[in-house]
Amino acid sequence: MLSDFGVLLLFILGAFAFIAVVLFAARLLRPNRPNVEKNSTYESGEEPIGNANVQFNIRFYVVALVFVLFDVELVFLFPWATVFGQASLIRASGGLWGWFALTEAFLFVAILGLGLAYVWAKGYLDWVKPQPKLPTAPTHIPPHLYDRVNDKYRSASAPSQA
Repeated sequence: MLSDFGVLLLFILGAFAFIAVVLFAARLLRPNRPNVEKNSTYESGEEPIGNANVQFNIRFYVVALVFVLFDVELVFLFPWATVFGQASLIRASGGLWGWFALTEAFLFVAILGLGLAYVWAKGYLDWVKPQPKLPTAPTHIPPHLYDRVNDKYRSASAPSQA
């Protein structure tokens, strides 16, 4: 007979075995047709331009933090509504519990609205796509020679249409 820890170990081993089997089966069943488009890098659905080691606009992080803040705060309204919406508590307090809860909810949403107004007034929600600064180096080589080299390698890496 297995102890409780033995049963737990069997469940853990079973979980790892299940994951391994599913990943192996997916590898066998999935199509494998790589091409230039699939192997290219992308950033949020856009083609990358320039070096990857660039500084991001701070607004990206601010918008993400504001979203997380409001999302988490609004999630708290659901359990709050469940507790304060109980008819037995409202009946026991003669209706005062319901008015208190409603006032508290409006105050909470008003504070969130003030935070949103502050962020909006500061302009943190205005999304401005930064223009990348591509490095340039002084050279005496004409640009059309670079284009010829690039065209040569583009045509070599393109899949044949035969």
